[in-house]
Amino acid sequence: MEKNKILLITGGTGSFGNAVLNRFLHTDHFNEIRIFSRDEKKQDDMRTRLNHEKLRFYIGDVRDYNSVEKAMRGVDYVFHAAALKQVPSCEFFPLEATRTNVFGTQNVIEAAGINKVTKVICLSTDKAAYPINAMGISKALMEKVAIAASRNLTNTTVCLTRYGNVMGSRGSVIPLFIDQLKKGENLTITDPNMTRFLMSLDEAVELVQFAFENGNPGDLFVNKAPASNIGDLAQALKEMFNLNNNVKIIGTRHGEKLYETLCTREEMMKAEDMGGFFRIPADNRSLNYSSYFSEGEKELSGIEDYNSHNTEQKNIEGIKKLLLKLDFVHNALKN
Repeated sequence: MEKNKILLITGGTGSFGNAVLNRFLHTDHFNEIRIFSRDEKKQDDMRTRLNHEKLRFYIGDVRDYNSVEKAMRGVDYVFHAAALKQVPSCEFFPLEATRTNVFGTQNVIEAAGINKVTKVICLSTDKAAYPINAMGISKALMEKVAIAASRNLTNTTVCLTRYGNVMGSRGSVIPLFIDQLKKGENLTITDPNMTRFLMSLDEAVELVQFAFENGNPGDLFVNKAPASNIGDLAQALKEMFNLNNNVKIIGTRHGEKLYETLCTREEMMKAEDMGGFFRIPADNRSLNYSSYFSEGEKELSGIEDYNSHNTEQKNIEGIKKLLLKLDFVHNALKN
């Protein structure tokens, strides 16, 4: 990563944006970091809390190309994190998810190309693999938009990351469980056998940085992560807080899966194992399919997708060790 450059983070007041600032704000990698979002209150809170000369704040919405393009002028690198992410709300408002996640991404990439941005990293989700809900479908289409754009840009490299649930991010289940524990309420569990990847915000930033340093146009990067079922996660938190709240099974919500997939079986066929990460190169064949000859892939039938059921499963003690690495869990335990 070259130093003394300008970074733009869309959706920069969110959990990921805050984690990026924790990583880079006090280094010489960037001499300016631009925070682009539509929430003026969060921007003001961040400006007051950090009070740092490197930070610049831009009010705007990725749905509005003009506001994105103005913020993009002079930028070297972009981390595109702006998105609608809540599965149930996207189920009820799928057009809103499409406007932000799909058309918003197109606006970001187009503005980056016009301004000759060096590299754009688009953040996706495990729900984009075999999508069954509106949020996942919109993110899957976002990936296709980014990969298609990557084929035609000469000055700008566009690549992607895909990761699972981030522990402690806005709207995630761990802060909800902690709040319910402290209030003496029932822990509301959709399905105790439901599995989810366990990933920290720091690991999300590491994945984006790895993609930044290793990505070719259209590449999709996935990090290898452990998982656990929701029942064990709830039990681990109860033991950590030495509380015994009752558990209430509320049933699967709109659009939820039993387990999440980070790499589909078809992607695993061409995935490159890079240690802690998988790199999935773009299919850059043209539309002239008659130019290619294929007999099919016999190996495909023996390959599994990479999902939260078949990855490393953490038991209750393993979950506790991961949770204790999170600052907000430490603070909750102190209080």
